[in-house]
Formats: sequence, C-alpha cells, structure tokens
Amino acid sequence: MKLLQPPHWPRPRGYANGVMARGQMVFVAGMIGWDANGQFQSDDMGQQVRQALTNVVDVLNEAGAKPEHIVRMTWYVTDKKAYVAAYPEIGKAFRELIGSFNAAMTAIEVQALIEDRALVEIEVTAVIPD
Repeated sequence: MKLLQPPHWPRPRGYANGVMARGQMVFVAGMIGWDANGQFQSDDMGQQVRQALTNVVDVLNEAGAKPEHIVRMTWYVTDKKAYVAAYPEIGKAFRELIGSFNAAMTAIEVQALIEDRALVEIEVTAVIPD
C-alpha cells in the first residue's frame, strides 16, 4: 500500500488523500453501532463508533483481512456536532481497533440512517496484498 500525498499539499490529519494498493479486494457494507445480536447498547456517538469499528474488524476477519489492509473508509453521521464533540473518544477507539495507519476517508453528515437509533454507519474497502 502506498499513500498518495502531493508534496505541495498540507498533510491531512487522521487520513490520507489517496491510497494505491494491489491485491485481493474486500468490501465491507455499512456497519452501524449495534452488537452481533443486532442490539444497540448505547445512544452515544463515541460508543456507537466503537461498536461499528468492532463490527468492521469482525467482517474483515472473515476474509482473512486485518485493519491495516483498509484503504478506504466512508463515514455517514447523523449529527456533525456530536461527531466532532466525540473526536477524543472516536480517536481512541480508532487507534485501539484499527490502528494508526491512514486510509482515504470521507465523512458525510446525513439526515438519518435506515436504523432509527443508528448515529453512524461506516463502509470500508480493504486490499489484502498479493
């Protein structure tokens, strides 16, 4: 995996502008903050992000992929202010579950998600190297 960073651009914090990778691709559907039984344990943004990331890791494991194989993440959040306020907790969960590497990332505020209690949904693309 190679991070794509134009030399004259400022370095983004917590993500990469682009990633180039070769290998077997793994696509993870949008994961939300419910547990393996489809139950929400919290209505807190940080806790739902932690659970959604846990769910991402569980699906990656099914493919023999690891968090460091993630090349792209798209985050859908229902409340930008709650998301920004939860940065410290989100950052901690991200470092613990995903690591400190940089994937190409996008975060989008949406009006709602299909599951009424869901505050965040995270889609992932990973590439297991050849």
